[in-house]
Amino acid sequence: MAILKAFKGLRPPTTIAKDLASRPYDVLNSAEAREEAKGNDYSLLHIIKPEIDLPVEMDEHDEAVYQKAKENFDKFKSKNWLVQDEKEKLYIYAQTMDGRTQYGIVGCAGVEDYLNGIIKKHELTRKDKEEDRMKHVRITNANMEPVFFTYPAVKEIDEIVENIVKNQKAEYDFTADDGFGHHFWVINDDAIIKKISELFASKVPFTYVADGHHRTAAAALVGNEKKKNNPDHNGTEEYNFFLAVHFPDNQLKIIDYNRVVKDLNGLTSSELIEKLKEDFIIKEEGTEIYKPGKLHEFSMYLDGKWFSMIAKDGTYNDNDPIGVLDVTILSNLVLDKVLGIKDLRTDKRIDFVGGIRGLGELKRRVDNGEMKVAFALYAVSMKQLIDIADTGNIMPPKTTWFEPKLRSGIVVHELK
Repeated sequence: MAILKAFKGLRPPTTIAKDLASRPYDVLNSAEAREEAKGNDYSLLHIIKPEIDLPVEMDEHDEAVYQKAKENFDKFKSKNWLVQDEKEKLYIYAQTMDGRTQYGIVGCAGVEDYLNGIIKKHELTRKDKEEDRMKHVRITNANMEPVFFTYPAVKEIDEIVENIVKNQKAEYDFTADDGFGHHFWVINDDAIIKKISELFASKVPFTYVADGHHRTAAAALVGNEKKKNNPDHNGTEEYNFFLAVHFPDNQLKIIDYNRVVKDLNGLTSSELIEKLKEDFIIKEEGTEIYKPGKLHEFSMYLDGKWFSMIAKDGTYNDNDPIGVLDVTILSNLVLDKVLGIKDLRTDKRIDFVGGIRGLGELKRRVDNGEMKVAFALYAVSMKQLIDIADTGNIMPPKTTWFEPKLRSGIVVHELK
């Protein structure tokens, strides 16, 4: 069963919470981070993207960058921009997008749960990205950013969260510049904190990494390092736990993650369409954006026109948790078989566009000549994600896109 542990969170005063909270480190590059934090000394980007406070030419993985993260973190604490709660607590963090709100419980997950498979994952991680975040955790001795977890919904937990949200004023309540709402409640009642932790321990057999696989791996691996390096380790140390927001699975929605390709692998447009007709029913849909409406339907943008593509029976396996995925069908029957793209992780001819940007972004990148063809997919379901994690399988790269992203800095977990 899953660990959910209360902790003494470091949090900003309400007066600066909106300015301090930032987008996650991995959704914007250094130049974008510099621009986003310009004129805002409070932004957590000064800690999670500290290269913005160093010369532009400096490599973001230079040792000086990690030292700057520690320096800025110490500064935030000394200026009381991040202040630690006096006792261990749990928190509720809700996000609102397009009129829909999802409510997560903020608490610490267990390093042992990650190592023994109680925390399940559906993506592979890259060692270089793991090591980058591990260095950051080591030098700050903190989980600066929460990871995004989901769990099978539990009615009793839902009722507790609903009661708190209904009867208690939110500590933070703001709308970020991207229009997404962020709402945060502090749970002060020890009995309620104990009850929620007990419900996780008795009714939540597994939790699932929804977003933040590299941060999860880094947090768990650093915690395990600290355990091995501590001859007096007893299992209660704060490094045995890491920061996560746990959302019930029935409140989350995955949005599409689409593909754009630089060339047609030596084919003309008409030759491409003829080859695709071997495995798909293809219909021209005109110049207006066409979005796939069901599983195994795709849309393609080529030469200023949209096409619907429905995978023919027999080209996929609905009984295989990986084979049923539309990303698998597209990868096998289009990207590999027709366009010659064998490795989605390394091939420079392909790029990926999160559905939050809309299908207009696919059209734009083809129309401006940067790309030659675009493919839009029907979004993966939460059931598919959980089925894959439960069977020990790994999703193909760039399959899921969760939105809104968690804001970093609303609460921080120190490992000491």
